[in-house]
Amino acid sequence: MSFPFLARLAALAMVPALLTHGVTVHAEATADRISVTVTGQGPDVILIPGLASSAHVWDATVAALSPHYRMHVVQVAGFAGAPPGANASGPVMMPTLDAIHAYIVAHHLKAPAVIGHSLGGLMAMKLAIDHPADVGRVMIVDSLPFYGMMMGPQMTVAQAEPQAAAMRDRLLKGGQEDYAAFEPAMMRRLVKSDGPAAQAATAAASASDHRVVAQAMYDDFTTDLRPDLAKITQPVTMLYPWDAGTGAPQAMFDQLYTTAYAPLKQAKVQRIDGSFHFIMIDQPTVFEAAVEAFLKG
Repeated sequence: MSFPFLARLAALAMVPALLTHGVTVHAEATADRISVTVTGQGPDVILIPGLASSAHVWDATVAALSPHYRMHVVQVAGFAGAPPGANASGPVMMPTLDAIHAYIVAHHLKAPAVIGHSLGGLMAMKLAIDHPADVGRVMIVDSLPFYGMMMGPQMTVAQAEPQAAAMRDRLLKGGQEDYAAFEPAMMRRLVKSDGPAAQAATAAASASDHRVVAQAMYDDFTTDLRPDLAKITQPVTMLYPWDAGTGAPQAMFDQLYTTAYAPLKQAKVQRIDGSFHFIMIDQPTVFEAAVEAFLKG
């Protein structure tokens, strides 16, 4: 079976192009881990992209919502051609999360809505667990609280770590050129549609620093939020994709995601059909409606 949200990670075991946005208010660096672009006016919304993704994956979302919301769009250092900064070595996920927390505190954001895709979804959950005052509500876009759930409910971090380390080391050994050459084929398994947004996402993935991607992937594989998931008390919406092209039955997807988020009694778990991993690109109209419903509560 094949699950879109894991396709990149599984395929990596085998082996700056950014759009401009005309309504940016300002962008700033935070602790050499992230940059944040702020657009619009209204209640605050933080958008966190996924592994090897550009902040501009959210452009359509920002364009639709910025007339009514103030959108804070995170770019992770080292992804999508952004300078790697401090992410060039050592852990990526937790220091990046710390930088997002520091940004929220420094700018006096009051319980913003947080939307995260893939790795960004994992970070959104972790932010709500570690810093509950930082988050008013959470939207998780195609992410699980622990990657190992794909291999069975009894899987542990200790069991997953050797595989994660091997994949990280293989990617590091291959170097930047091999990584960049491989990404277009990989992205075809993650984005069903073919258009400017899909092409930009592929370019961003290829432009990502392979060292940062390798370590962030390892961090993702070895983070298990299941024991703390019930600590999230904020409203949660979880979106997951399904398409016959994945090769896995719809019922299998339904069971995986509904079981994963069962500890969150307040969570709304919603399937988006006709999409691979990048729901915001493959089904933009449906995605936008889901985000608006989430923000309105």
